[in-house]
Order: sequence, then C-alpha cells, then structure tokens
Amino acid sequence: MTEFEMSDMGLLHYFLGLEINQAEDGIFISQKRYDRNILNKFGMLNCKPVATPINASEKLQVNDRALKAEAKTFRSLVGSLIYLTHTRPVISFSIGVISRFMQQSSKVHFGAAKNVLGYIARTINYGIWSNNLELKEASYNCPPLKLSTLQPLQQLAKPSG
Repeated sequence: MTEFEMSDMGLLHYFLGLEINQAEDGIFISQKRYDRNILNKFGMLNCKPVATPINASEKLQVNDRALKAEAKTFRSLVGSLIYLTHTRPVISFSIGVISRFMQQSSKVHFGAAKNVLGYIARTINYGIWSNNLELKEASYNCPPLKLSTLQPLQQLAKPSG
C-alpha cells in the first residue's frame, strides 16, 4: 500500500473563483472577485445597477430583425454568467432564456445579457450562506422562501461585516 504525505494548509478561502468565508455559525460562499472580473471584461464595472436580472416585459425572439451581435463575445458573456449561477441561483432562469440564442445572437439578446450584468453589479456582495444543514441563498431584502418540507430553506444573503 502506498502512503501519501499530507499537510494541513488551514481553512479554504478561495477555490476556482469561489470565495469561502468559514465561521463557527456557518459558511458564506460568494464570487465577488469573479463578479468584478466579468464586469470589467465587458466594460460594465461602473454600469447603472438594475433591480432584476431580466426585463419581464421584453420578449426575446430568434428572428427579432436586430443587428447580429459579436458571436464570440456573446458566448463568452453567457458562459461567464452560467458559472455565476453557482452562487447566484436567482439568475438561472434569466441565463437559461438568454442562452437559447447562442447560435443566432442579436444586439437585443446581448442587451438582455448586459442587463444581467447590471443586476450582478447591484448584488456584487451577495452569495450563499450555509448554516449547518440549512442552505440559504443570500439576499439583502428578499424574505426567506420555503420551497417544500423536504428541500432546505433558500434565501439570498449578504455577508455580515
């Protein structure tokens, strides 16, 4: 049998774009640095923050007769946003809708994706809080929403401190 030497490097703080803050009462996981990098990459670091990740009144269509968006940039943006859903489940629906237009993206679709970036700019300090076996999504002003008696309580949370 082969033996491996291990060394204790302490508590985990950063791993694959996830920032982990461990405390006695739970763990807070966010992607604040990754958020800033995405906002900077797409020129939205100082954008106007928006309250919702997608405009509910806007109906995205494949043939919207708008100018075509730069395909590589659009795909890069959508891929970056998909990775953010690890700590932002709230944007999952928006990203799911926007990602349907990866093959034929237009300026309208790109604008919808940039709207999600505006939401990210507003909620840059948000993440996921886990307390023992209770999982919570972090939201500054959203009340807890019980999904079912079998699923954990989920709520968005802002880090304390």
